[in-house]
Order: sequence, then structure tokens, then C-alpha cells
Amino acid sequence: MEIIKDTTDFHIEGSSAIAIGKFDGIHKGHRKLLSDLIEEKNNGRKTVIFTFDPSPASFFAGHVVPGLTTREEKREWFLQNGIDVLIEFPMNEQTAATSPEEFVKRYLVDQMGAKYVAAGMDVSFGDKGRGDWKLLSALGKEYDFETHFIDKVELEGKEISSTLIRQEVTNGNMEKVARLLGCPYTIHGVVSHGRALGRTIGIPTVNVIPSKEKLLPPNGVYYSVVHVGDKILRGMTNIGTKPTITDEDVVVSETYLYDFSGDLYDKDISVSLLSFKRPEMKFNGIDELKAQMSSDVENGRIYHHNMETSKHNWSE
Repeated sequence: MEIIKDTTDFHIEGSSAIAIGKFDGIHKGHRKLLSDLIEEKNNGRKTVIFTFDPSPASFFAGHVVPGLTTREEKREWFLQNGIDVLIEFPMNEQTAATSPEEFVKRYLVDQMGAKYVAAGMDVSFGDKGRGDWKLLSALGKEYDFETHFIDKVELEGKEISSTLIRQEVTNGNMEKVARLLGCPYTIHGVVSHGRALGRTIGIPTVNVIPSKEKLLPPNGVYYSVVHVGDKILRGMTNIGTKPTITDEDVVVSETYLYDFSGDLYDKDISVSLLSFKRPEMKFNGIDELKAQMSSDVENGRIYHHNMETSKHNWSE
């Protein structure tokens, strides 16, 4: 997959099938759009994702606004799902002020050879977001490219949107988040060295410092699964600042792995949060912390056993 970033001066040879969007979370609605896009390969067209960096939310806020999916997570997902070109279009004062008509003519038509453009019905582009699906459809007729708009996918009577999913993550409703995404909410990172306190009390953990781009659920204990290469391990994860042992305000993901021994330092892992157990707490010493963690571990065994017995499908 070719990645085009940090420039507006790019050119794609041949005809392109393009999907425009922020793709925060890559939820079920996004997956429907991208599935339709991939089918355009059968028409000999390059599949192109056109997204924005920084995100419009971060650009207009003037600082990083954490989202459901980091830049690296999006890149990996698009790569694994057969996208030919990913354009991370630079958001700045100049590009944000581009008129919708110029945006389509210059970038989609002249520089990308658009013959098929897909987006959600809520698509917005160009200066002050004036461009919408109606304008894009009209410009498609003018410049001879097909437009395809995806209606909102619903779950339990509500439209699936990145905004809704961010609300559910913020509330710690991980089961609901998984149903909206079609998969559990996952934190990716490299295992780093911690204080090794868990090892000294018989509950060793693997530590990951989440990206500042990643929206995190409330600090607390979650049942989880961890992917390491082709291995899937059951886990119990604490998201938080470890208030019992430090005053540092650094949020860390610490995961105890069931029935595992080995060295994972400097390994890439993915921690999928399945269910919220309890909020993070400050205990009156290490002994009290150990007792609570031991109880959490045993409850986690029961949780994972029940999940494996029920053969739960997170996409349902």
C-alpha cells in the first residue's frame, strides 16, 4: 500500500475508486463502505482512501483530540484489507479554506483520476464543510465520476457513528462498543519495562503506554484478550495511573496474562478490552492491593471460561 502524506502535490496514475472520510473507529458503517470500494478493483480501478491528518477535530481544536483509531492503527487496517493507496491529506489553514468545488476538481478529478467516489450521507468537505453529498453527486455528473453514498447502519434502533462509539468508550461500555465496531476495542503498543511490582507479588503484567491519539475508557480493571503474533492470550487489564504505588499522572495499560510465562519486552501486542470489571482504586498498601488483584484474577478466570463456553461473537 502506498501512503501519501504531508503534501497536496500528489498524482495517481490511471482511474481511481475513492472513499472519503475520517474513518475514526472503522465501525460497521465504514466496513460496509470499504467493502463496496474493494469491489471496484474488479473494474480495474485503484482503491484509494482519502482521509485527513491531523483530524478535523484536532486541527480546529488546536491540539490532539484522542480518537477511536490512531494513525498507525488505520494504516495497518487499510493495508490488511487490500487498499492500494492511502492519502493522509494535510489539514492546515490553507487546505481547510479550499472551496468544495476546487477540492473536487483539483484533488479528486485532476490529481487522482476519480471514476468512483464513495462516502457516508454525512460527508462534508471544503471550506467550512460546505460540501455535502448533494454537491458531490452534482459534481460527479459534471466531471464524469460515479458517486456512491452509504446510509447509516443501525444497531438497536440507533445510527452507528464514531460519535456514539466515543460516548460508549468514555462510559466504559465495552460490550456495546464491540457490537458497534464489529470487534472489541483494542489498544496497540510495544511492551515496556515497568516497576515489576506485579512480579514481586505473583501477578506479573505486561505494560503498554497508550498513544496520546487513542481515546481511553475510564480508568479501571477490564477483562481482555491479548494478541501477540499469532497467539491469543486471555488477560485482565488495568487502565490507569497506579495510585497506590505512584503519584505520577501517566496512564498505563497493565495486563496480567493467564497461564503464560515468557518475556514480551519490546514486543508489539494488541490488548482488546472486553468488559469493565471495576474502577481503579487507591489501596492502603501493597497487601490490600494484592488481595484485590488476586480476587480480580480469579473472577477473570470465571469470566473467560464463560465466554469460551458461550463462543461469543462480538460482531453480533
